[in-house]
Amino acid sequence: MALSDNDRSIAAFTMLAHAIVHWFELAIPIFLVVWLDAFDVSVALVGLIVALGYAPFGLGALPAGLLADRYGPKRLVLVCLAGMSVTFVTLAFANSIYAVAASLLCWGIVASIYHPAGLALISTGVESRGTVFAWHGIAGNVGIALGPFATATMLLVLEWRLVAVALAVPGILATAYGLRAQFDPAAALGDSDDSDGGDDASASTGSLSAREFASNSRTLFASSFLLVFAVVTFVGLYYRGVLTYLPELLNNLPAMEGIEPPSSLEELSLGDYFYVGLLVAGMAGQYVAGKLTSRVPVARGLIVAFVGLAILAVAFVPVSSMGLVVILLYCGVLGFALFAIEPFYQEAVAVYTPPETRGLSYGYTYLGMFGLGSASIALGGFLLDHATMATFFVTLSSIALVGAGISVKLLVGPAPRETRSTDSATAPDD
Repeated sequence: MALSDNDRSIAAFTMLAHAIVHWFELAIPIFLVVWLDAFDVSVALVGLIVALGYAPFGLGALPAGLLADRYGPKRLVLVCLAGMSVTFVTLAFANSIYAVAASLLCWGIVASIYHPAGLALISTGVESRGTVFAWHGIAGNVGIALGPFATATMLLVLEWRLVAVALAVPGILATAYGLRAQFDPAAALGDSDDSDGGDDASASTGSLSAREFASNSRTLFASSFLLVFAVVTFVGLYYRGVLTYLPELLNNLPAMEGIEPPSSLEELSLGDYFYVGLLVAGMAGQYVAGKLTSRVPVARGLIVAFVGLAILAVAFVPVSSMGLVVILLYCGVLGFALFAIEPFYQEAVAVYTPPETRGLSYGYTYLGMFGLGSASIALGGFLLDHATMATFFVTLSSIALVGAGISVKLLVGPAPRETRSTDSATAPDD
């Protein structure tokens, strides 16, 4: 089915915004390596500060969803894009690690707006939702890969403060594009005349009262969604822990230290590019797993993915003492597996929740994934500072095994509430 002009306009706007969100998000772990030296602080302190920035990225999902209902998703997405850009500019003026913390905290708050607002815009404005959700997910992964790649590359020739400002430029341009974009945000509802040219005039009609919010939340958590929420939280704990510290860990491997870079390059750059390779491999994992969600029961797919991630976590220590080719191969496999789990948990939310609470369900999903999941950043920093790298990866493996156990309970529990629709997204939103 061909996309309408309105579908294409919303797709372009949300794809660009989704890529920019993750462009900023995955640039932060690259800066972590720089901040350790720039401010002469411990890994534990920097980990805690990065966690402070990432936590509201998920914790703000629920209030952001309610604000999107009240003020309209397009307005909220524009606030998100502009706010993220401004907070990265403020990083350039940070004269202490605590000023960095303040900027990251503000970034997390405004970044939390995107997913509930962007999803709301697609769900109410797009007729061919399945197609647009798929492209939307791909755009997010492009940002996931390009953010750290661009950051690492610019750090080779620019001071980190200038890099922070440069990273804000695409966000500013995306905001300018969004201000000019014209579309009907309610076209898929069948009750809009498209006369508002993309303004969110009818945005507040679907907002929940406090009593409805509490009632729907109780209904959700009295069902199998409680297990789904737990699964997503453990995905987030693993995801945040491994992606935050992997650049620093890769850069300190003996195999990386044995490379003599050109005089214009810093020694940390090779590990950063291995990290980017991991993120690129994640696109393949996302695509393959998205196809499998229509053929494999979602709980079974989650079990396989979690067990694979558990094995890969404990494999890092022996692999780290091997050659560059083996390490690069490991990064590719880890990236594939890490992002392959996402289509399965996204599908789990869809099949284990009723349609009338779907928006609220995805709000809680991001709360678990990005909010509660960020706890592993602080924990990881503590373990790497006060224990060993092996302890850190054994902890990640344990997190994955707990997720697998919860998925087993999901598999043997009540049947999903609904079957998979032909128009459901086969690529994860995140």
